[in-house]
Amino acid sequence: MILGGTGFIGTHVARTLHGAGHAVSVLSRGSQPAALPDGVEPLTGDREGPDHGLGALRGRTWDACVDLSGYLPRSVRASVEALPDVRRYVYVSAVATYRDPPAGPVTEAFPQRALVPDDAAPRVADLDNRTYGPFKVRCEGLVQAAFGPRATVLRPQVVTGPGDPTRRYTYWLARAARPGPMLAPGTGQDHLQVIDVRDVARFTRRVLEEDLGGAFNLAGPRLPWAEFIGLTGAPDPVWIGPDRLEAAGLTLSKLPLFRPAGSPLAGLMHVSSDRAQAAGLTLTDPLTTIRDTTPTALRTDHPDALSPQEEAALLRAARDARITSGCG
Repeated sequence: MILGGTGFIGTHVARTLHGAGHAVSVLSRGSQPAALPDGVEPLTGDREGPDHGLGALRGRTWDACVDLSGYLPRSVRASVEALPDVRRYVYVSAVATYRDPPAGPVTEAFPQRALVPDDAAPRVADLDNRTYGPFKVRCEGLVQAAFGPRATVLRPQVVTGPGDPTRRYTYWLARAARPGPMLAPGTGQDHLQVIDVRDVARFTRRVLEEDLGGAFNLAGPRLPWAEFIGLTGAPDPVWIGPDRLEAAGLTLSKLPLFRPAGSPLAGLMHVSSDRAQAAGLTLTDPLTTIRDTTPTALRTDHPDALSPQEEAALLRAARDARITSGCG
């Protein structure tokens, strides 16, 4: 049973499990088309709906559950109670559960964020940076308390790959594909870290097949921004330092995934996945992730990111500053 199996990560997990010969059922709200293989059983339900929308689970049993859509404690509590007999309950959490570290590497033993009241975000749509991580911590606790050694918690880094709808990582790929000078944030020495969705899916399969319990960070290679931008093939990157970017009022949404050293959450760009790798996590080469995700990036609008007009103004200012200083 996959809870939330028609979204980005869920679709990859369902395909991977089905392709390995597992009988897969997927429970989703039915609000988006399901790009699932023939043979995957679709079920409709909404844990935020009346009676938590889990009627489709009544009277049935599954060997395991992969919970990809558990954001609110009351929703996870409902599914835990509806699936008490599963051999393994895999809860997909996030590295956002960790407190803002001064430095990495962040391991599974790192302190987690303080909890907030359940009514701090009554709906999934109400979640924000203040509540998302603490609610994930609470949901982890519910699963671990209910299933003990039969619980597995996966804490992925920012997930990307083919089909990524989040417009974070894909912004940089789409921008790099356009000709002309490209704003590159910082000095190139700050770090970026993501995880390929296919690696998440393959490790989820391993957890189920090998009955692995406990908590695992899932994080890919940690790259300096200069290396990342180089791998994208951007023809003419122009590096603009954090002071100038801050003076221009640019936020993280304008420069997705850019967290300069010393800024909030920069330490979460140094997450250790050593424990998961020792248990069989394999990591896709960053160039392969870029290559395979670029078609998605070119089909995706990025309205929240840096507009061409904003970028052009910053590039002009950087050029003028170089000329004034005698460097251009």
